[in-house]
Amino acid sequence: MDSLGLDAYIIPKGYYPTEEQYIPHIYTPDELERFFAETDKCHYCIECPDRHLIMPVFFRMIYSCGLRVSEARLLKVGDVDLDNGILIINHSKKDNSRLVPMSGTLTKRCRDYARKVHPFTDEKAYFFPALGGRPMTIQNVYHNFRRFLWRAGISHGGRGKGPRIHDFRHTFACHCLKRWVEQGKDLSAYLPILKAYMGHDSFEETAYYLRMTADVFPDITIRLEGKYPDLIPGLEGDADETD
Repeated sequence: MDSLGLDAYIIPKGYYPTEEQYIPHIYTPDELERFFAETDKCHYCIECPDRHLIMPVFFRMIYSCGLRVSEARLLKVGDVDLDNGILIINHSKKDNSRLVPMSGTLTKRCRDYARKVHPFTDEKAYFFPALGGRPMTIQNVYHNFRRFLWRAGISHGGRGKGPRIHDFRHTFACHCLKRWVEQGKDLSAYLPILKAYMGHDSFEETAYYLRMTADVFPDITIRLEGKYPDLIPGLEGDADETD
């Protein structure tokens, strides 16, 4: 436009409104039960011979351990300590690593799974392999997630609307906080534990879940605001990434 003798203007960054912020979906116990029941019904598929064994463990692990999807996808056989029930998460967000203890129930599922899928597998192999020993793609995981969601009767709002796979991680955090509040635990002592367990880079990422928990479970809002008034106000945005 300058070459034509006309004034040119560059629209400032952020001038146009961004997409409406996504509100995480916190799965109810009934939704979790129905979803996992559908993963258990996953049948053998010649194109992906281990799919029926992978899916029930993969999605339970994401919820039960509050993992990011990429952390579960890229787990190696050597990262899963079946003797002690511990996951070794290497080079995750911002290249951080951490140890994630599993419940006894999940550890048993992983042992049963490993006996069938990895009886003689090298430790560098992927714990949840796709064809050719490669890790599952996010597209493959998402395709299966949507199928189980539909079969479980959990409505989906369309692309970008959710529920999302990452919401299992949000649900894990909220359920932990809800349980601790109901048990009368000191959250100022327990929040650092949750921060380390989930691999958060800052305390603000973890404190975000206090507001989310209070919003989802109104019955504990008064207890949260009464005991932790300085932690709850002003928490905005999503806690962390979606993959």
